[in-house]
This record gives sequence, C-alpha cells and structure tokens, in this order.
Amino acid sequence: MAASGPALADQRTLTIGIAQFPSSLHPDIDAETVKSYADGFAIRQITAFDKDWKNSCLLCAELPTIENGLARLEELPGGKKGMAVTIKLRPDLKWSDGVPVTARDIRFTWQVGRDPKSGFSNVNPWTRATRVDVIDDRTAVIHLGRITPSYNQWDQILPEHIEGPVYQAATGAGDYLKQTLYNRAPTTAGLYDGPYKIAEYQSGVQIVLEPNPYWPGPAPAFRRIILKHIENTAALQTSVLSGDVNMVAGENIGLTVDQVLELRRRHPDDLTYVFKPSLAFEHLDLQKNNPIFTDVRVRRALLFALDRQALTDKLFQGLQPVAATWVNPLNPYFTKDTAPYPHDLVRARRLLADAGWTPGPDGICRNAAGQRLSFELMTTAGNRLRELEEQILQSQWKAAGVEATIRNEPPRIIFGETLKKRTYSGMILSGWSSAVTESPYLTLSTAQIPTEQNNYGGANFAAFSDPDMDAAIERMESDLDPERQKADWAIAQKIYAEQVPVIPLFFQSEAHIVPKWLKGYEPTGHRDLSSLWAENWHAGG
Repeated sequence: MAASGPALADQRTLTIGIAQFPSSLHPDIDAETVKSYADGFAIRQITAFDKDWKNSCLLCAELPTIENGLARLEELPGGKKGMAVTIKLRPDLKWSDGVPVTARDIRFTWQVGRDPKSGFSNVNPWTRATRVDVIDDRTAVIHLGRITPSYNQWDQILPEHIEGPVYQAATGAGDYLKQTLYNRAPTTAGLYDGPYKIAEYQSGVQIVLEPNPYWPGPAPAFRRIILKHIENTAALQTSVLSGDVNMVAGENIGLTVDQVLELRRRHPDDLTYVFKPSLAFEHLDLQKNNPIFTDVRVRRALLFALDRQALTDKLFQGLQPVAATWVNPLNPYFTKDTAPYPHDLVRARRLLADAGWTPGPDGICRNAAGQRLSFELMTTAGNRLRELEEQILQSQWKAAGVEATIRNEPPRIIFGETLKKRTYSGMILSGWSSAVTESPYLTLSTAQIPTEQNNYGGANFAAFSDPDMDAAIERMESDLDPERQKADWAIAQKIYAEQVPVIPLFFQSEAHIVPKWLKGYEPTGHRDLSSLWAENWHAGG
C-alpha cells in the first residue's frame, strides 16, 4: 500500500473522498446527504443528535425543555394550545466575516423557511412556527402553532446580513433558489458559522475548507480539509490505496460496503475500518403516475418477488438487515407487528395474475391489452454496488415475469433533477437517512410531495398521499405522550406495509475508512452526520 501511512501523510491536510457532489450548498435547499456532509463542517445546526443519539446544543447555550422552563405550553385563540420555545445562542458566535450570529438570523431563517417560494427542502422545522420574537441579540422565542414533541429540534440558520438582500430581491417562485450566494458564490465571507469555512469550490471536482477565524469553539486542527469528488467508486477505492485520499466518508456517499470489506481483507492493518449501523434506508421510489404501479397487488407482488436477504448476504456479508418499512429496529418507535415481506414467488405470481398480468411467450407478463410488465430502473451511475443491486433486482423480478430495464444517471442529475422533480418513469434506487425519532412527514406526507408550486421543495418523491397516513403523522407530531406516539408510529408502519408506496430493501451500515492517525472521529449512524463535530478531529499518534 502506498502513501497513506502517518509518516507520509500531511497531517495538517485531510483529504476525504466522496463519490457524490452536492447540487447545492444551501443548507435548506435540496435534500442530499452529500450536501449535509459538506455543510456540516461549516454550518452548524441549532441542535443535533450526537453519537449517542441524544439531542444536544450546537449553537444554543442550553437545550430547551419543559423541565428547565425554556419551553412551555401557551394558549392560542380558539382554545387551542401551542408552545413557546426560547433559544439562547452561545456567546461569541460569529459568521465567517466576523459579524455576530444573532437572534435576528433565527427570525430571518424562519421568514425564508415559511415562504413556499423559497424552495426549502425541509420546511417543517420553520413552518411549524407562527412567530419569532427577538428578545435580545442572543435570545429568540419561537412560538409554535401546536404542541409537538420535536419542539427542541432546530436546523441551521442563515446570515441575514448576507442572504437578506438576496431574499428581498427574489420576487418570483424559484428566484431565491437561483440567486442565493450559497449557490452563486459559495466562498463569500460570512456564509458560515461553524469551525471551518468553504475557501475553494470547483463544481464537480472538490470543495476545500479552511478554519473559520471567528469560530469561538475548539480550534480546528486542520489547515485544510479537502472533499475530493471521485464519482466512480472503483476509482475511489484505488485512490485510497494510492494515498491520494486519506479517508472516505462513510455516510453512504463514498465507497460501498463490499469495497470496504475487500480493502479490510487485503489491508487489515493499514487503515481503521468502522462499520456503523445506521438509520439510512435503501429503497426504491415508484413513479406514482406509471399505470403499472397504480394497483397495490402489483406493488405487493414486486416485493414478494424479491429475495432481499439473499441480496444482502451476497453483497454485504449480511451486514445490512432487511427492512419491513422505513423504520429501523434501532428506532424506539419500531414495531415488531410489521414483519418484512418474505420471498414468495408463488404468491407474487398469483397477485400479478389477480391484477391481470399473465406470462407471455418470453416469460414476461402482459395484460389484456398486450402491454408488457416492463419499467425503467434507475440509480446513480458509477456507484458499483448500486449497479450490482440493480442487476440482482432485475434478475429476481425476471423470475416472476417482470422486466426491469436499467438506465442510470450521474448523481448530480438524478438527485438534483430527476428524483427531485419526479421525472423518472419507473423506479429509482437510492438511500435516505433520517434523524433520530424523526417522523415521516418529509417523505410520506401529502404536503411534502415535490411540485412546481412548492419549487420541488418536498422529499415525498414517491408522491404518496393517504389521509390515514397524514392523520397519523399529524398526531405523532403533536402529542407529547410517548405511548400515544408509539401507537401512531405503529399505525403508520402498518399503512406503509399494506400500501407499499415505496419498496423497502434494507438498512445500511455506514462503512468508514479512516487513517490510523485521525483521532476524535465519531460516526453517528443517523442524519446528523459526523462532520457536525469536525472541530474534534485531530491528528494523533
């Protein structure tokens, strides 16, 4: 193995390989794991779940709770109840141009986030607020229009002094998305409030981060962190061996699990290998408007036709558990009452026959009109493992008389356009990482279906719309009682399993490759990624 050892590594520069590249750097536009990873070094959330899956303060001085009085119930007109949540910012927080981070930035982010023209992908944290009162520079009171158990979970905030004029000039739908400096000029001083700032940006090539001189926390240890884009995962694997990159991000934006297992087999002592069970969910989004998928019997048949355990055994040595729904068994709201569909070809064929699909001369099913049971299957081009997954899915479906034709696209296109605007015709294979105890509002509620009207800001890419699911989500987001929440989570999982709006495959294990000299690196296994604590990373013996 070449130059990856500590004797040859420049331990003041950390080069991280990523197989995807962000389509945007705005923290609230486009729901992409790779974007969240890159932003995590430079933009802090108000709160985040840590490696122990406990909610904690990043920008706030104290986590608001009912017990400490920073969150309280309040009466609303009409006899309803809401909440008032006090956010006290840490002292001495500054943007990367030296301007203080203030409560006015919280209010500004709320104003942009509740505007449907802004194109925010994760609007829920801000649309639940009806008003934000600025008490002083460090204190804001966020008034919620309902009771919600996620009252102390808050995302990143935006610099009003930089983005305010841009937002004010954006008069039409989509204008802010096009004009934000996070996209047009991401190296602009003042966009970042984390330990690092983005110093260089080459679209599709690399992002270079350097220390934010105004960061008040622990001093960043690295002079530069380089996020190097190597789209082909086989080439990324070679770059690890050559020492061209020091480490590979394990949050499902780097090497595939099988590639990391192979590296560990061949070079067990040269690097540190971390396999972290995660909430990331591998699945297939279905095009709701495709007539083939409108019949729930077909959707169930497609799931019965798959031997997902054989897939994960073959590709991942069994490290990736088969999924029954989007809810991981690690989630406290997981219910054992909803079991994964077993592999059952007989049942799959019977369901297809009941739905009017019978095998033709070539074995592929046809309906009464002669239409073949054929659809397009897509994923990220260059991701070797997902391409292998496609081939296995294609083969297993063929045994049931179903034809899947493969056509892949580069990650930036498939995530930035095709999935976001739902222009795919069949299915898209991808992953989704959720936060701890996060409700499925973003991915399963009717309100989050991406449309032109909301600037494609939602993440319900399958366009699933079910009134019972919406009601269950509404209740789980408005009830502080854990037992009633658990009951509603169980209802939502049952609806998901019965309706099959998405085909669940398995839960991912994050496969991290880290140089032995890197200390303080702690993967989380959920949507609040390791880069949110990058100030703790340092070179050590």
